[in-house]
Amino acid sequence: MVTLGVRRWETLADSVQGVGKRRNQDWYDCRGTGSGTDPLILAVADGHGSAVHARSAVGARFAVDRFLELAAAFGRAALDCHEPGRLVRLMTYARDDFPRALVHEWRREALGHWDRHRPVVEEAAREPRPEEKLVLYGTTLIGAVLTPWLFVAWQLGDGDLAVVEHDGALSRPLAPAVEELGDETESLCGREAWRAMRMHWAPLFEEARAPRLVVLSTDGLSKSFASADGYREFVMGLAGRLAEEGGAGVRKVLPEWLAQASRYSGDDTTLAAALRPGEAPATADAPAPVSDSAPVADASAAAGPDGALEHPGATDARTPPDPADGDVDKERKTET
Repeated sequence: MVTLGVRRWETLADSVQGVGKRRNQDWYDCRGTGSGTDPLILAVADGHGSAVHARSAVGARFAVDRFLELAAAFGRAALDCHEPGRLVRLMTYARDDFPRALVHEWRREALGHWDRHRPVVEEAAREPRPEEKLVLYGTTLIGAVLTPWLFVAWQLGDGDLAVVEHDGALSRPLAPAVEELGDETESLCGREAWRAMRMHWAPLFEEARAPRLVVLSTDGLSKSFASADGYREFVMGLAGRLAEEGGAGVRKVLPEWLAQASRYSGDDTTLAAALRPGEAPATADAPAPVSDSAPVADASAAAGPDGALEHPGATDARTPPDPADGDVDKERKTET
């Protein structure tokens, strides 16, 4: 029996600019309610930000915008996923065709932007090849779609998808088998980026088995902890605070938590999360971060939801990039 859930998921999201950065290269968005006709879509992108990726803030915005459009159409197509054979066809599309369509749309958007905002060069200068133009817009992407029947997520590059399951267990279903080293990561500007995209596929034929909490974040958050355990405890602490205070209370302090994390990682830090409607995670399943999980720089000042922060965040969160602006920071280099 298919559950016809229509209750609205509760979302919270924010982003802060990295300390010393000239602009926030991240972008994010959350749309929809999670119903069959209005799927919930979450996406975060992390523009690479180095000199060779001078328009990556714009590239990150294009990645999120194109993902939201394609994922919304995919979510609506899942309305009849319980019909015989439909689920298999959707899975094949999600695994093979969706990544190709997303990369194609992102490339088209980036190359169109290049044509509208060509840099001033000498007449005799060689026209860059399309691949060279796309490097300017390089970005990672994590995106998810939630309907009453289906939870699907995709990831290209670094960052984290964390899921508190229906039974309280925490998983990172898209974590790579081998963690990427340093600041090297897969990118939408890669030659065959769709091949590197990872997918999480989870049919949901009972509402009670839907995830309690889904968290997408750029790597500025996880890098602020000394180990992966610290990040996991942050997510469980977030779940506990949501159980105690609800989304409104957590939403007020989220910028402070992200700003604190950004101070330790030095990177732009973005989080987008969705809480299952009508049921908050049990506090017992959500231990608050402890000193072992604190950011590397200072184990006594954890950037987690376990209480008030010593240094409230003062960094402006989400400043939309000017599509024609090429300002960049020069602290991060990305393999393409």
